[in-house]
Amino acid sequence: MNAKVLAIANQKGGVGKTTTTVTLGAALARRNKKVLVIDLDPHACASVHMRFFPDLVKRSTYDLFTAPKKVWPVLWEQLIVRNEGQEFDTVPASIRLSELEVDLKEKQGKGNLLKSALEEVRDKYDYILLDCPPQLGMLQVNAIVACDLLIIPIQTDFLALHGLKLLFDTLRTLNKVLPKPVTYRALATMYDKRAGACRRVLDLLGRKMGDLMFSSVIGLDTRFKDASALGKSVYEIDASCRGARGYELLAKEVEALW
Repeated sequence: MNAKVLAIANQKGGVGKTTTTVTLGAALARRNKKVLVIDLDPHACASVHMRFFPDLVKRSTYDLFTAPKKVWPVLWEQLIVRNEGQEFDTVPASIRLSELEVDLKEKQGKGNLLKSALEEVRDKYDYILLDCPPQLGMLQVNAIVACDLLIIPIQTDFLALHGLKLLFDTLRTLNKVLPKPVTYRALATMYDKRAGACRRVLDLLGRKMGDLMFSSVIGLDTRFKDASALGKSVYEIDASCRGARGYELLAKEVEALW
């Protein structure tokens, strides 16, 4: 195995980023893939969703960025956790991630830390999913540099298009210094086919992005909130709901890319 690294990012919050990370991870695992989800957001939403609460977590992604490289092999063993009944492994986050900008201010090569650290575990997984914070900073840059594919969830709402512009500005900046351009695909989320505005945004995205957009469209589904409240993936509570089926189609599209 040599894991494909998927970063899920958008510089606007509330677009389905964590839902996409957790549910796509579960959908891939249900297709017999070995999956690791790494929470890079100081708010730790993906961690809490999977019942890893920051106050109780002994090791977090903060340690991965601050520990010496020589301890990475042992550290990974401490970082990777899984609760009973869950479909994939998780590395939980900590509020201390918000301190990294200051803690690593003078560190050389800080934008490549995650990419280097992932080399220790890539041979153990088929997919590694990175749940990114919504704001541009060291963590989001690390995720984009480390990934094989950047997945950009876009809420089908006109306001969400502004966050997309910010992310593309970031990509243009990074592409000037990276050895090869970042590969990305957009994913339409929170789609309500009854709303004319949603239909217009989806049509606009399709015309603007063409092949750089997944065919899968994730519809509004209250079962996502139900699953989050129970600390489970949507497949554990209702594998046949609209949202679950949407992410099953996305998992097939992701697999077909390689």
